[in-house]
Amino acid sequence: IFTFYSPQSPMRPLKATATTSQPVLTIQQIKTIFYKIQDIFEIHKEFYDALLPNIQQWDEKVTVGHLFQKLNLKVKGPKDSKDCTTTISMEGKCVCVCLCVSLCLCDLLKHTPKDHPDFPLLQDALRISQNFLSSINEEIDPRRTAVTTPKGEARQLVKDGFLVEVSESSRKLRHVFLFTDLLLCAKMKKTSVGRHQQYECKWYIPLADLTFQTLDDSDSPTSIQVLPEHELEEMKVKISVLKNEIQKEKKAPKGQSRVERLRKKMNEQESWLLTHSPTIPFRIHNKHGKSYLFLLSSDYERAEWRESIQKLQKKDLQACVLSSVELQVLTSSCFKLRTVHNIPVTSNKDDEETPGLYGFLHVIVHSAKGFKESANLYCTLEVDSYGYFVSKAKTRVFRDTTEPQWNEEFEIELEGSQQLRILCYETCYDKSMLNKDDNEIVDKIMGKGQVQLDPQTVQSKNWHMDVIEMNGIKVEFSMKFTSRDLSLKRTLSKKQSGVFGVKINVVTKRERSKVPYIVRQCIEEVEKRGIDEVGIYRISGVATDIQALKASFDTNTKDILMMLSDMDINAIAGTLKLYFRELPEPLLTDRLHPAFMEGIALSDPAAKENCMMHLLRSLPDPNLMTFLTLLEHLKRVAEKEPVNKMSLHNLGTVFGPTLLRPSEAEIAKTQHITSASDIWSHDVMAQVQVLLYYLQHPPISFAELKRNTLYFSTDV
Repeated sequence: IFTFYSPQSPMRPLKATATTSQPVLTIQQIKTIFYKIQDIFEIHKEFYDALLPNIQQWDEKVTVGHLFQKLNLKVKGPKDSKDCTTTISMEGKCVCVCLCVSLCLCDLLKHTPKDHPDFPLLQDALRISQNFLSSINEEIDPRRTAVTTPKGEARQLVKDGFLVEVSESSRKLRHVFLFTDLLLCAKMKKTSVGRHQQYECKWYIPLADLTFQTLDDSDSPTSIQVLPEHELEEMKVKISVLKNEIQKEKKAPKGQSRVERLRKKMNEQESWLLTHSPTIPFRIHNKHGKSYLFLLSSDYERAEWRESIQKLQKKDLQACVLSSVELQVLTSSCFKLRTVHNIPVTSNKDDEETPGLYGFLHVIVHSAKGFKESANLYCTLEVDSYGYFVSKAKTRVFRDTTEPQWNEEFEIELEGSQQLRILCYETCYDKSMLNKDDNEIVDKIMGKGQVQLDPQTVQSKNWHMDVIEMNGIKVEFSMKFTSRDLSLKRTLSKKQSGVFGVKINVVTKRERSKVPYIVRQCIEEVEKRGIDEVGIYRISGVATDIQALKASFDTNTKDILMMLSDMDINAIAGTLKLYFRELPEPLLTDRLHPAFMEGIALSDPAAKENCMMHLLRSLPDPNLMTFLTLLEHLKRVAEKEPVNKMSLHNLGTVFGPTLLRPSEAEIAKTQHITSASDIWSHDVMAQVQVLLYYLQHPPISFAELKRNTLYFSTDV
């Protein structure tokens, strides 16, 4: 029930007392509290007038989501206004309205069936509201935290966060604080139980003396220890195991003490992963001293730090030298001033916090506008995983334009992800014109932005279109999410004349070959021009290109070879992965899946080898020959690891679940024993290990099999 009163009603008696000797509020306070109240009243009244008829004539098909969408757009209006004064004054009011609307929409979604026509409308309204609140948060200048210098000036904290510093050739996790006049690098002191935590200053640089100079060719770079990718992946496996153990112990009686021990262990492992994963260098230099090197996981993060420092350096800054007492006071204040309290790992999160999304995010990058000059432009996509961000996809370069039209779709795997970042770059073809740091992307970032991956808004069958605004540039994109179970579901194709979703023995019999034509052609093309491609099989190909290749192979199009030669190599690699993923049963078969899981778990090396080789010989001929062909190919790809960055373990991680994940009938047999998430995490680990075992211990009979077996059919 809504009741509306004129906004003037409470103001009249307040204004009447404002001029007396004992005012309830001063005139200025009244103006502040009731600023633009008439505008807010009109927005609410318009919403009420539109909502009332729907309430009075309520039935099961009535929708109200479109009304909330209009309300959100009305509220967002002032923020986009050209009148800066109105914009600044109205933001506080808009935030209050949006918060109330978001809470209301969350409640409505809880009680609205997913198949009701109002559900997607309410989801979209919630997305608009949350994106507006996120944009406000990003624009707020954090001036709420400050300390006073000995001269009586305010030294404000602008930004802080955890970064990995390379110090004495080893990685150290530091807490870095950016103040209005200096950058301070600190570490947390070890304190005894019961004592307050304190920071210890490692070094500081006045912003007046700070530069971003990269190394000259004559300088020797700091030695950076980079761990093999498989060690990082193995740590992720250990963390996943601990997560499952924690969930089981929470349900067990008297399991709380063990939960705390497991949490502590997981925190140590996640901290190790966070420290050893970053590879993107961020160098800063003191004009009167030494240089320092940080390693970041994301180009987005590096750009944020650089932009924040450069923005402060535009002011008239004076170099400052802190006495030991001043430095101690400033360092001590960091504990209270900090805005980032814990390293970004899941073990530091509350149980109530969302665990993030696990599955596949489909993203279409449509277009961008707002560029002042023509340029060669492309976008990259990043998502967070295990506390740090990873680049997952890249559009093609759109040349010499101010309005690129990419319209490219990508499928991105999510592992507990909560945010999607989009970065827009201008390609620089003349690399000699730029100072190049180790592993540094030399292309210029034109803009960057991020959106929250809220489960309620993205988990829908429908595409959600959105726009990210970045430095005057607007990038238009769409996204939808598919859970892991649905996206990897194996189904038999109704059209048995094609190759996707058709049993491998049916395809090879029809083609009169031992290895399907699609497998041979994709492998040949990758080895011809993609074996040196960085991230081959890991970087997503454009989904529309993959679907075009899929349709061509399914219909046996005559110009398939021409398509393959013209297509982006990541799309061809993606097509090969899709073929194996869509087989109605895994390449290593449902029948043998339990035996593979048991064999890889054997501890005795000799017993494991006997078991794994026996299982291999037990495969049907088409499955065996296809698997051996793929193994040889992946080994050749891994030989180029120094160039393509794809190790055997990387390839095992990519292909393991694709080749071994059982069909739904097989999975259903184990679901009564444990939860679906437990099945997924444990099985994926074992599936990766199975493929990795065969990559590291290839069957001796490779050459013999190829000599004595009809490998290629001359009739295809």
